[in-house]
Amino acid sequence: MEEVAKSITVQTKVDVPVKWVWKIWTTPSDIMQWNIPFDNWHCPKVENEVIPGGKFLFRMETSDGSDGFDHAGTYDRVIPNELIEYTVADGRKTRIVFSSNGDATTVSETFEPVKGTPSVLQREFCQAVLDKFQKYAEESFK
Repeated sequence: MEEVAKSITVQTKVDVPVKWVWKIWTTPSDIMQWNIPFDNWHCPKVENEVIPGGKFLFRMETSDGSDGFDHAGTYDRVIPNELIEYTVADGRKTRIVFSSNGDATTVSETFEPVKGTPSVLQREFCQAVLDKFQKYAEESFK
């Protein structure tokens, strides 16, 4: 993936092995549980084919349906338990790196921001989703 000057990176450390992190990150029924930024949001629909050229669609919306969007695109590069690169429908790129350290995994996500939306809001939104992921992955591993 080409580096973009104004890309945003967020990350989290998950105290579970990378194989579990990968499973939770890529399984639609799990994604529906953690892919939410705030308690008043949910992810009611997930389609996910995690292979190069595979498509994904994550529907994220407020619980009352007053706001929401589809996060959709195509996987460009996939290395199980290590790397996912994809292009969203509007052409922006994302790179997710899974770094294993024994029984812990760091997930680092770098993405090109949406033009016209403050970067700080996009960073906070994405970090909130990663925080939910970390909590869900650790709780479901027990």
